[in-house]
Amino acid sequence: MYVSGNKKWIANILPCELLKRSVKQAVESLVTLCECQEFFKTFPDNIETPDYGDKWGRLANYIEINNRAIAEMHGNETKNGILSSIKLLPAIPPSAKSWANCVILSQIFPNIFGDGFNKGTFEENSIYGIKLNASYSGNIIDYAISDKISPEEQFMAFNDLAHFHGLKTGFRTVISADQIKVVYPDREEGFNWCNPEHQEIFINEHVKLVKLGFEAIFVDSAKHIGGYDCTNYTGVGDLPEYAQMQYIVEQIRARSGKTTLSFVGEKSTGDFERYKNLGLTSGTAFVPPDDFENVKLWSEKFKYSREYAPGIEVSNDNDEGGSRYEDRLNRINTCLFGYEYASDKLPSFMQMEDLFPLRYDTSTHHLMMTNPSYSADGTPESHWENLFTKEDGRAYNAKAGELFARALNL
Repeated sequence: MYVSGNKKWIANILPCELLKRSVKQAVESLVTLCECQEFFKTFPDNIETPDYGDKWGRLANYIEINNRAIAEMHGNETKNGILSSIKLLPAIPPSAKSWANCVILSQIFPNIFGDGFNKGTFEENSIYGIKLNASYSGNIIDYAISDKISPEEQFMAFNDLAHFHGLKTGFRTVISADQIKVVYPDREEGFNWCNPEHQEIFINEHVKLVKLGFEAIFVDSAKHIGGYDCTNYTGVGDLPEYAQMQYIVEQIRARSGKTTLSFVGEKSTGDFERYKNLGLTSGTAFVPPDDFENVKLWSEKFKYSREYAPGIEVSNDNDEGGSRYEDRLNRINTCLFGYEYASDKLPSFMQMEDLFPLRYDTSTHHLMMTNPSYSADGTPESHWENLFTKEDGRAYNAKAGELFARALNL
């Protein structure tokens, strides 16, 4: 366990050691690690999100957790990713004095390539293809208990526990039309940004999630909205027009009543005013993360921009693996300390692998595009043991924890 002031979390850990535990044990750990000085005889009914003001997303560290990859793999069935995410929460460093840490979940909606099942190591099962108007992913929700705890209540439980631990929460969404299907009682059809009903469904689906406690939305392919720099666009299908996306962002904020909602856009190279005026709070990957002094210089340039700032990455969802541990740790150090004053920090982005290294023959992007089980005997426990590296991963996690521990009281 690491302790930094009143903040505590579990480090020097292998994820399987947490994922094998019960949800009850995870909750007991979170209560034990609570940074507050109040003793609770029962779990509090009302849990407030950590308060960093309306523009908290401008400074935050965003940590994406692939909740499908850590779901329970029973044979060829995948389920209960939200319960696995709860179990992993005690090992996520809580927020600092000056800025929030925000967990982004990779999957919320059903995916279109075989939701609820895992496939072979190289069979397509992309997390980037989603269904709207079809409840939530069978990979993530425990539908066996949905008569007692609804899918919405399961998400609320995750968000409450994350908030209790001192974390903000969010989720990834996609906007490429051919990567979205709309489900009706009698049919499903491809998404069309020119269809007002489809746009309304898109808005309402995201508003529902915000009302369940999520506070950030990571928008895949956001750089290319309105046809910007589409020579480098790798998504499939049309994107919303610029003014259309401004409207969508404004409507999600207005209908949810969340003035604090953070919109994060994938990539932010080029015209920063364009992203700010779109309604985004931050963006990713505009400057190389290995040059500490250069990042420090950019933090100075953006010190007066309090509504929007581009961010730096340790790695992103397209990461193919192969980075040395030393390089990842150096990038975490740059993300957490690349500034003159803590109030001028740039937002940062990292993946589950940047805290918990994956096995050597897979990568973040591979697990976004496919959904293999690494179980040797068909059990979830075996999958969790084999998904991540072993003792070298434990040592790496300890070193990453040391960096966060230094940062949390800034």
